[in-house]
Amino acid sequence: MKKGIALIIAAVLLFLALGMYAQYSYYRGAPSYAGMPMMGTPQGAQPGAAPPQMRFSSNGEMIYYTGVNIDGERIVPKYGGPMWLYNHGGSCVSCHGEDGRGGRPVMMCPEIPPDIRYSALTEEMEHGGEEEHPPYNKTTIKRAITRGLDPAGEELNPCMPRWAMGERDLEDLILFLKRA
Repeated sequence: MKKGIALIIAAVLLFLALGMYAQYSYYRGAPSYAGMPMMGTPQGAQPGAAPPQMRFSSNGEMIYYTGVNIDGERIVPKYGGPMWLYNHGGSCVSCHGEDGRGGRPVMMCPEIPPDIRYSALTEEMEHGGEEEHPPYNKTTIKRAITRGLDPAGEELNPCMPRWAMGERDLEDLILFLKRA
């Protein structure tokens, strides 16, 4: 009986720790991104300038790390993705990590997020677990982001949000993934 209670307490603590980690991963800086200065803007050059760690060199980088574009518009999922995403927000970095390589478990998702660097997505190699598909290209990467389909037209894992993004933001995000 005592072992059972101890296991339940340990599970609850682990769940809380994972939740706090997910929030920490998302809230690494200021919660408001509207009017955020881009890289190269001197600190203090405008009122409320973001701390140095929250400056971005491009719209694509800002979207990847914050889920907000340079116009201050939040990029939201149309559907899919973990439930915490709808309550707390998030972005690519929340699941695929700061380097885009994925490989870490994500709270409430059964699959490990893949490497989404452009070079990894477009290589001629196996891209799926049991299901193989051709390499991605720019068009199929956009389709994966917005419709949740791999290059063969198969559904991606439901933990991958289907993002509502305009063409400019998609182009900028892919340009950033090419540099990652």
